[in-house]
Amino acid sequence: MTAAVPATRVAFAGGAVEGAGTVLRIEASSAGAVVIVDETPFHPVDHTWPDQPGDSGEIRFDGRAVRVTEAVMAAVSDEGVFALGTDIPVKRGVEGWTWLVAHPIEGDVPDWLVEGARVELVVDEARRAGLSRGHTACHLASLALDVALADLWRKDPGEDALGSPDFEGRANQTSRIREDGAVDEYRLGKSLRRAGFDTETFAATIAEREDAINVRLAEWVASGAVSRVVPDGPTIVDRRTWHCELPEGTADILCGGTHAGSLDEFAQITVSLDLADPQQLVMTTTVIAA
Repeated sequence: MTAAVPATRVAFAGGAVEGAGTVLRIEASSAGAVVIVDETPFHPVDHTWPDQPGDSGEIRFDGRAVRVTEAVMAAVSDEGVFALGTDIPVKRGVEGWTWLVAHPIEGDVPDWLVEGARVELVVDEARRAGLSRGHTACHLASLALDVALADLWRKDPGEDALGSPDFEGRANQTSRIREDGAVDEYRLGKSLRRAGFDTETFAATIAEREDAINVRLAEWVASGAVSRVVPDGPTIVDRRTWHCELPEGTADILCGGTHAGSLDEFAQITVSLDLADPQQLVMTTTVIAA
């Protein structure tokens, strides 16, 4: 990049799926052109913890449109080096870099899409809603999992957002959000046993644990609890916190993704636990939307 640009302001934390922005830069990448605007409703996939996919949608101008395939993080160093997605060499928020949302587009850059143009940005609303439900359900499932496994700790692993022993924080290896669901993988190796977790009893009682999680999730869905994202500031690099007022107390979890606005958006959330590999628990979360 040859000129400085400000950090991208984002509106997705409040649930926005439409907005307007000024085109600041159009950059080439190995996958095609990417568009940088000053403000966007698009949620990008994070390059360091890519749990939630980026939004897709359109950039529009005067009745014309170009498709955005999947928004991604981008960054530009103080020396002017532009990096996109997984090519970004540092973690989000590191000083010396300006943090941006990039909008990769399909095909060639149309003649109306130029620097300085004021464009409309429209997110695929149905996909966003499905991903938001999936992300909220993922957090709820992890909290319910922590409750269900609380008696298996012989040492204190720290607390989660509801005060339960933090199995999620200790063991989670990967998390992948999808529309109306998620898949989480947890390490059950020697380090977890040394931390005081009783893996043998867990393996012997996994069916009962799964049932307990699903009972609690049903109770939480029935509560219709408020769910929202609270940002510390307006830019993509500012911290955001998922906030949910559950019957057991308010859960606050640092989270860069998007979420449902209320548990009334769910008819059902269920999980299945798979321990086919005794060293790895796979939890699959499934949503039925209201």
